[in-house]
Amino acid sequence: PGRKRDFSPVPWSQYFEAMEDVVVENENGKYTFRIYKSGSEGPVLLLLHGGGHSALSWAVFTSAIINRIQCRIVALDLRSHGETKVRNPEDLSAETMSKDVGNVVEAMYGDLPPPIMLIGHSMGGAIAVHTAASNLVPSLLGLCMIDVVEGTAMDALNSMQNFLRSRPKTFKSIENAIEWSVKSGQIRNLESARVSMVGQIKQCEEAASPEAPKAIVEGIIEEEEEEEEEDEDYEGRGSVNKRKKEDDTETKKEHLYTWRIELAKTEKYWDGWFRGLSNLFLGCPTPKLLLLAGVDRLDKDLTIGQMQGKFQMQVLPQCGHAVHEDAPDKVAEAVATFLIRHRFTEPIGGFQWKTCIHSWC
Repeated sequence: PGRKRDFSPVPWSQYFEAMEDVVVENENGKYTFRIYKSGSEGPVLLLLHGGGHSALSWAVFTSAIINRIQCRIVALDLRSHGETKVRNPEDLSAETMSKDVGNVVEAMYGDLPPPIMLIGHSMGGAIAVHTAASNLVPSLLGLCMIDVVEGTAMDALNSMQNFLRSRPKTFKSIENAIEWSVKSGQIRNLESARVSMVGQIKQCEEAASPEAPKAIVEGIIEEEEEEEEEDEDYEGRGSVNKRKKEDDTETKKEHLYTWRIELAKTEKYWDGWFRGLSNLFLGCPTPKLLLLAGVDRLDKDLTIGQMQGKFQMQVLPQCGHAVHEDAPDKVAEAVATFLIRHRFTEPIGGFQWKTCIHSWC
């Protein structure tokens, strides 16, 4: 059916203008934080990715928003993620990670940072709120959370380990990882997957064996789809899992690409990221935006806050959890409109922003 889809990786330079390593010095030594940048004037949009992802997940969004408004983009690899290097990478507490964000801002801009809007997805959304609530960015202009709600996140923590276990442990190539991410629905937008998936995986230490079996990761993809169909049928699912285990063991022999961060080991920090998040968000005095992939995701505190007009909300249907990757243009439009409406920036290139503030327009 038509052309074969291209799963080859695309370099960051097609979406960002520059890449830098920001050095932060403290009593524990030097840390280097990888950032990707675009734009030269207007407010800074400081972008914080979700758990397991990297700054590259903002690539397509960046080129979309840079064409709509005057702004500067700084997308940051959080500790233990992407190309950032810190002394104690296992410390992923909300407190440590939000201090990192404050330190990077200080290292980049000194005592007089430009106006900054924090935008975070999932875990990054939680870190953005903790950073804002602890007043670690003195020039904070606005705050945007993407698809993270305390109630939903707390409910999802129980099934998180099962989800992580269901992912392949290794991939035989970057192309395979990109293909898996799209076919499994992790990232629904192939363009974004081709640039962002590279930030989620790394080459395994050991060399690959030349006679590695070809169909393994494709096999895992098909079986995952099968697994969903057979969800009702427990015995059927058992056999799929058994096959998957055998496949995983065989894939291990190749040692090609694996996840950069073992998210399963960060479990002790999950509660701290999300507990109390709704009230922290509502308590931030700056203008706020909440972008969601589904309307059923508001918890009680946010529902009341929404009725009281304490933040602006937009629901983007037909998106998976990686909203800014699945619908980068829609997210760029929502953020651009928010910034123009608050007179934080100017539209460029004839960008037509909506004057209506209702999410259903």
